[in-house]
Amino acid sequence: MANSENPKKNDSTSKIDTLRKSIDDIDDNILDLINKRLVFAKEIGQIKGLNSEPIIDSTRETTIIKRLSSLNSGPLSNDALYHIFTKIIAASREIQKPQIVTYLGPEATFTHIAAIKHFGRGVSFVPQPSIRNIFFEVEKGTCNYGVTPVENSIEGAVNYTLDLFFESDLKICAELYLNISMDLLSKTGNLDDIKVIYSHSQAIGQCREWLKKNLPEIVPEECRSTAYAAQKAAEKPEAAAIASSEAARLYNLQIVASKIEDFSRDITRFLVIGRDEIHMTGNDKTSIMFATSHVPGALYKVLEPIATSGINMLKFESRPSKHESWSYFFFIDLEGHIEDQKIQDTVSKMKNFCQYLKLLGSYPKFQD
Repeated sequence: MANSENPKKNDSTSKIDTLRKSIDDIDDNILDLINKRLVFAKEIGQIKGLNSEPIIDSTRETTIIKRLSSLNSGPLSNDALYHIFTKIIAASREIQKPQIVTYLGPEATFTHIAAIKHFGRGVSFVPQPSIRNIFFEVEKGTCNYGVTPVENSIEGAVNYTLDLFFESDLKICAELYLNISMDLLSKTGNLDDIKVIYSHSQAIGQCREWLKKNLPEIVPEECRSTAYAAQKAAEKPEAAAIASSEAARLYNLQIVASKIEDFSRDITRFLVIGRDEIHMTGNDKTSIMFATSHVPGALYKVLEPIATSGINMLKFESRPSKHESWSYFFFIDLEGHIEDQKIQDTVSKMKNFCQYLKLLGSYPKFQD
């Protein structure tokens, strides 16, 4: 009987085994080096503790990623590099001192997903029922940081977040952007079973055209979050929720339809709030809020120093002050850091024409 074995196949199997052994050896070295890195990180954490310095150093973390990206010659993509090293950095933070991060809950909200993206899974996450509660818990020191939405590329500013900065002494420590993708979820997964739809007002607005086309007879009911909507939908077979695929997994729901948002480039900006003073990285943003006198030309005079200095203004938003009729607060983001002399001088000139001016923080621009 002829030998049925294929010599080429045997050679390929042998080569794969050899390559896998090489990969195993490299993995052993990677594991050893990560643990050595964590030993050094723990020692740094002990020194920070003695000096009462914050554990999270956004400036240092941004510099690490930027340096490694510049050294990367592939085939590892910079996107993959970012995700790998943010997880390693998160493990370093955790070994230095466990951090408590609060967010707009319950679990599986887009704010929760954004918080995980920024901090990794090595911290303790605490959900809150409102944005006010996020500010309150960080202010009283129960939580180290809070994550809150501030604007959406389709629906605009999250006004409540902006309003709370007037009352709070907290700083913006970081920003992050998250691509938002909406799914329609229900217990049965059947479109014909749906009699009521729950979601957050922003999510409803982002899926308005899809709902009009596919479920025109149903008026969606607003909830405080997309995840809470998923919780409610899980209680009734005739109910559905507009939420994330993460919410479907967590609350044992079926995906009726995926990516139902009207615009594919639906991005929400989130802020990390805390008490840290973030140092300059060279690619930063400075956020300011101010109020002007209620006289002709007042706003022009406040903004003129920005124009004459050549600083790029990245955002401009206005909000009623709620303390005086027809009076407004203004929010601006400037390109640069308050430690930069040009930014310092410009803000100082602006103060001369303001009834009130508050620096909300300087922090690294988000880079994905």
